[in-house]
Amino acid sequence: MIPLRDDIPSRTIPWVNYVVIALCALAFLAQETSHDESEGIVAKFAMIPMRLSDPDAVPVIEQERAVQTPRGIEVVHVQQEIGPSPIPPWMTLITCMFLHGGWMHFLGNMWFLYIFGDNVEDRFGHLGFAGLYLGTGILAGLSHYFTDPHSPIPTLGASGAIAGVMGAYAVLYPHARVLTLLPLIVIFTTIVVPAPIFLGIWFVIQLYSGVGSLVGEPIAGVAWWAHAGGFAAGMIAAFAVRRFPVGPPPVSQRRF
Repeated sequence: MIPLRDDIPSRTIPWVNYVVIALCALAFLAQETSHDESEGIVAKFAMIPMRLSDPDAVPVIEQERAVQTPRGIEVVHVQQEIGPSPIPPWMTLITCMFLHGGWMHFLGNMWFLYIFGDNVEDRFGHLGFAGLYLGTGILAGLSHYFTDPHSPIPTLGASGAIAGVMGAYAVLYPHARVLTLLPLIVIFTTIVVPAPIFLGIWFVIQLYSGVGSLVGEPIAGVAWWAHAGGFAAGMIAAFAVRRFPVGPPPVSQRRF
């Protein structure tokens, strides 16, 4: 399900939300121009669990490469060391949330943040929203770290922090509705889904997949527990805001 828009108008310009999107865009463009995988931006600024557990460790990952052989082009597995980071390992919990693994990863994350972030910033305030984004992003990274603290695989993406924003949205706007694009094989249709159902389905998928990654073969490249942990952290923060309001009360819904 792809959200198109919600029915909650924002009363303020979500400056922090726009700044986060801009920073992610700049970081992604820098990634696209960095071609040395072992010494590039991802190697330096992604969160690698092994580095948090042992800052002196040298992560080694296995990669597939196509090489020319007498029998033609073949795919071989090679071991590659990841170069050192110029910043302390704990800081990569912050820098990693501004990096992405590809165009679809980047565009999907930024679209979800654009849809849900403005209303959450409206309730938290600009500084509060910045704290929510960074705080839930860090907790999301730690959630992933504790599931495999010795993994040498770089972890990157704003998904954990955006999951925190979505968790906060689910608590703050329980009556909101989301106009959703629903692809059905070759047919595309739109439906209106209550926000708690839309976000609840998303969270259950992350939680189910996270449990599956612990008891079975994990799906490569997806930090399920970062998503689930960020979402839960965002919900907790939103419950605190509901009990001790820091921003204006919610606004009325609008019609689609």
